[in-house]
Amino acid sequence: MTDHAGLLPVAHRAVDLASGIMRSMRPGVLTSKGDRDMASEVDFAVEDRVRAFLTEQTPEIGFLGEENGSSGDTGGLLWTLDPVDGTVNFVHGSPLCAVSLGLIAGKRAVLGVIDLPFLGGRYSAAEGHGAEADGRRLGVSGVTEVSEAVVAIGDYAVGPGAEEKNRLRFALTHRLAARAQRIRMHGSAAVDLAWLAAGKIDSVIILANKPWDTSAGVVIAREAGALTVDRDGAPHSFDAEATIAANPHLLPSILALVAGEGSAERGPRPGSAGRRPTRP
Repeated sequence: MTDHAGLLPVAHRAVDLASGIMRSMRPGVLTSKGDRDMASEVDFAVEDRVRAFLTEQTPEIGFLGEENGSSGDTGGLLWTLDPVDGTVNFVHGSPLCAVSLGLIAGKRAVLGVIDLPFLGGRYSAAEGHGAEADGRRLGVSGVTEVSEAVVAIGDYAVGPGAEEKNRLRFALTHRLAARAQRIRMHGSAAVDLAWLAAGKIDSVIILANKPWDTSAGVVIAREAGALTVDRDGAPHSFDAEATIAANPHLLPSILALVAGEGSAERGPRPGSAGRRPTRP
């Protein structure tokens, strides 16, 4: 296994540039990307600055950004950037937004840095080196029952095909509402996966996979002890259709609920109400 940890310093510097822009600029003019989807001036400013910096620092590595697509040699290592993950939140003044920079090798996320400019917190990981936030080692929660789990779900779909996609999402929400301790929709895949790694939530279910949204968070969650998979349970990759993650003990029940097998969840154990297991 190739060790990519040597690229963490340059990734941190790139994210420093991005976070500085997010904190110093207003959203500005909004560009429509389709039905109820948008990009702000900050999205473009961050992506342009980070792309230029990484092209200069690592010219041998390709780049894929949410707003302007790919550049460089994308057949080998590939940087993936969501310049403002949670643009709608950012535009509305919500702090639930992030910079998300990942590195993909062979369709597998191998390095990631996520920064939450308005909440504080820098989450990072390189494959084989564990995950940390501001120098503190991260570990997922030890929750084993859906009835004790806080589950974050991805946004409902907009744009073409949204009605059919949302039938699946509404059905999943209904099953989770009947069984999970709580459901959360933060509006940012990076926030979801970083907080999973930190043990602040117990599972993430995103019935979509856009590499710029998920690659950094996937490796951070995985290095913190989560299993990150597609909806069929196969290991998560660049080509996955969904992004589902939890600790190894909780994941089978989460996958059963995603598949519509709500009866697979056992009820709460006697005397377990209100008790939250500690992180391993």
